[in-house]
Amino acid sequence: MMGLLLWLLLLLLCWPLALLALLLYPLMWLLLLPFRLIGITVDAVFELLRAIVMLPARVLRGGHRR
Repeated sequence: MMGLLLWLLLLLLCWPLALLALLLYPLMWLLLLPFRLIGITVDAVFELLRAIVMLPARVLRGGHRR
């Protein structure tokens, strides 16, 4: 009986949190989207710089061998 009461208490306390998380998730995703885009851009810039720096070594080595 005690287990049932604990499950009912958990249900009572947690369903509002679950609904709140369900409603706030898209909002947080939209708020964090610019930071994700900035991260992708910075990563692309670093990859471009790495490719530019490594280009002489690749040319002297004869390209990328597979």
